[in-house]
Amino acid sequence: MYTRKLTKVPNFICTVLYTSNSNSAGRIRIANNLIVHRMVLLQILGGWVADRLGGRWLFGGGILWCSVLTLLTPAAAQSDVTAVIGLRVLEGMFLGFMYPATLALLSRWTPESQTTRSVAIVFSGQQFGTVVAILLAGFLAEHGGWPSTFYVCGTIGLVWSAFWFLLCYSSPSAHPRISAAERQYLEELIDMPNVVEKPKTPWNRMFTSGPVWAYCVAKFAQSWGYHTMLEGLPLFYFDVLGFNMALNGLLASLPFVAAFFMLLVTGQVSDLLRAPGRISKTTVRKLFISCGLVLPSVFFILSGFLGCQRVPVVLTLITAVVCEAFAWSNVSANSLDLSLTHAATLLGIAHTVATVARISAPQVMGALTYQQPSRAQWQNVFYITAAVEWLGIIVYLLLGSGEPQNWDDNEQYPPVTFNDVFQDACMPPGRWIW
Repeated sequence: MYTRKLTKVPNFICTVLYTSNSNSAGRIRIANNLIVHRMVLLQILGGWVADRLGGRWLFGGGILWCSVLTLLTPAAAQSDVTAVIGLRVLEGMFLGFMYPATLALLSRWTPESQTTRSVAIVFSGQQFGTVVAILLAGFLAEHGGWPSTFYVCGTIGLVWSAFWFLLCYSSPSAHPRISAAERQYLEELIDMPNVVEKPKTPWNRMFTSGPVWAYCVAKFAQSWGYHTMLEGLPLFYFDVLGFNMALNGLLASLPFVAAFFMLLVTGQVSDLLRAPGRISKTTVRKLFISCGLVLPSVFFILSGFLGCQRVPVVLTLITAVVCEAFAWSNVSANSLDLSLTHAATLLGIAHTVATVARISAPQVMGALTYQQPSRAQWQNVFYITAAVEWLGIIVYLLLGSGEPQNWDDNEQYPPVTFNDVFQDACMPPGRWIW
């Protein structure tokens, strides 16, 4: 017999399923990933540093040290839970530097016409890796014991890091092995200042920019919906549909496999639509981000009215997660639209805001369903998720932009007025871009 319990420990949240037997009080089965509360300010710092030093060492170093900490986790688990928490906090700190470093690399290696597809390809690896890790961890834990999961994943990370530092450099000008023709081609296509120039960051203009806040709110809404599904789907399948653990894990991974492929498709289509002579970049961003937030909210609400019909409910939730890919590829590329020079810093700001959603969504879900894991309570979870996503739609439609901002250089600007916050989203002033 299975029962559910939401265990909360400082600095992380873990949802577990207990299965009773006659010989022991129970055996813990981890139903979803351990969530580390990242040091959110490090993401802004990481972006600021990446915009100046490039992303090679920050991203590669983050993977390297996370791999080392992963290898140390089994030993820490044998000693004390505090040691495990400490390792996970350290991993969260390194992750805080890695995400902004990704945009610093893309801003120096990707032509403007290919930014969305490049971002989609890069971040689709996160989707694919999540699914592979879940399946691989189950196999390794079953056949080699739970420590083998950490040893294998940590070793893979170390080997990957060696290839990374051998092959990857922060910009074409810093790469010692590409041809002169390729370097010249990329530098002509990408209007990007050299890393050593260390441009000043216009913090005042950034934090009072309407398009920047629209980008942050859209990222918050997309992250809320994504993590509601990532953390809640196994629990929803268990609470409402009554799937056993083996089937639960398989079905919970299907939406993210489908989203992996859809992410690649939406990145390609977005760049095709905004090619010269077609649709403006701002229109493409608003169209795809709106679809990526509206459609999942509709399917979330619909799933709550399908009762316990397993096949329709599962298909509806798979469709909801797949539709999230429309928003993910475009909102992730939006910082490159607003400023190539400060793209990593902008991503750090947006991810800091999105981390609040990543923490809050599982908390809200747990508060509503822990004591009463009924279909009615899960409907409330989906209503809240839909409301957050609609907030993101409204703000982005009003203030969002896909164009470079007037503070994207090293000049000094006069103080910002209240009207400037809204003027930044308009081109020409006084008109919304659609």
